[in-house]
Parts: sequence; structure tokens; C-alpha cells
Amino acid sequence: QYQFVESGGGLVQPGGSLSLSCVASGFTVDSYSIIWIRQAPGKENEGVVCIERNGVTRYYGDSMKGRFTISRDNAKSTVYLQMNSLNAEDTAVYFCNTYPSQKPWGQGTQVTVSS
Repeated sequence: QYQFVESGGGLVQPGGSLSLSCVASGFTVDSYSIIWIRQAPGKENEGVVCIERNGVTRYYGDSMKGRFTISRDNAKSTVYLQMNSLNAEDTAVYFCNTYPSQKPWGQGTQVTVSS
């Protein structure tokens, strides 16, 4: 059974940082590229960043570059998203999944940036 468990979200002040984790199970994580996407209220899903099997990363928006860092630990079946210099526009529920084809989505983790 495929499963993603995202964690690490929370309430943070503008300029703050959060580190998200995505623990995957039910498949061999190192065989897949993994993507983080986010869903903000009233907005379409937005790709954040993807990490390929060989560690190459691809960002889906200029606003994430320099602030967000994705990494993976295949031995732990875990992908991380380090987010720095957060602002209100980063407020969203963050999800991880395989890329380009997706497996069933997890519950996501809520990130709220507010003073």
C-alpha cells in the first residue's frame, strides 16, 4: 500500500524557517523522482520543487529558489524540504508525491506564515 506522511508544518512568523519531512512507504523511493507541491486556499495546486533519482533538483517558481532546499535520504525513504525566509504567500498545505506519475496523496502538512 502506497503511503506518504508529511510532517513539520506549523505556524511561523514572516522571515522564519520550517523543515518539512515526507516519509514514503509501499514502494522503493529511490526509484522515483519526488515532488513537493502546495495547495493554498482558493488557488490551484502549485509545484514547489522536485528531486530526481540522481539528486538533481528542479524548482517550479523563481520565488522558491534560494529559499527552499529539497533533499532525500533513500535509506530512510524520506524527502525533506527546508524552507527559509518564509512569507505569507508560502501559506499552504504541502504535499509530496512521486513525479511525473502520482500515487495516492497523503494528508499533507499545513504551513501558515503569519505575524
